[in-house]
Amino acid sequence: MAKQNKKEQPKAPSNNAPVKVITVNRQAYHDYYIERTIEAGIALKGTEIKSIRDGKVNLRGSYAIARNGELWLENAHIAVYEHGNRYNHEPMRSRKLLLHRREINQLISRVETKGLTLVPLKLYLKGGRAKIELGLGRGKKLYDKREAIAERDVKREIERAIRTR
Repeated sequence: MAKQNKKEQPKAPSNNAPVKVITVNRQAYHDYYIERTIEAGIALKGTEIKSIRDGKVNLRGSYAIARNGELWLENAHIAVYEHGNRYNHEPMRSRKLLLHRREINQLISRVETKGLTLVPLKLYLKGGRAKIELGLGRGKKLYDKREAIAERDVKREIERAIRTR
């Protein structure tokens, strides 16, 4: 009898792959009302992914911008890899965000018409690949920020009172 050769197909990363959160942009939640979130991939160089796995990333003050029908991540700081060589990456370079054309067009139209901003909220590893969670955010006014801080303080006081009983 002849042996049947079954070629094993490489499995695509599943949606229930373990997620390891690298960094969260808390400042974005303070400065913006987040209306919608979307997951995007990032085009990285070899030493950048190594720095991300080490957790040396800062998203504070970063944003996404549309250029030539593509989305780019600006002002995100990924530290230089310590064990890298002369081919190490530039920490503040622009990085291309990987989305489907339909999603890019939809986001660009919402940003242009409604005055929203694309803000990175989280950077995480999913199935061995770096992903970023973008939020469509509307800027908060100063009084909104103060109101949010006051609400948070009231919740803390209530929780403290409940715990001490």
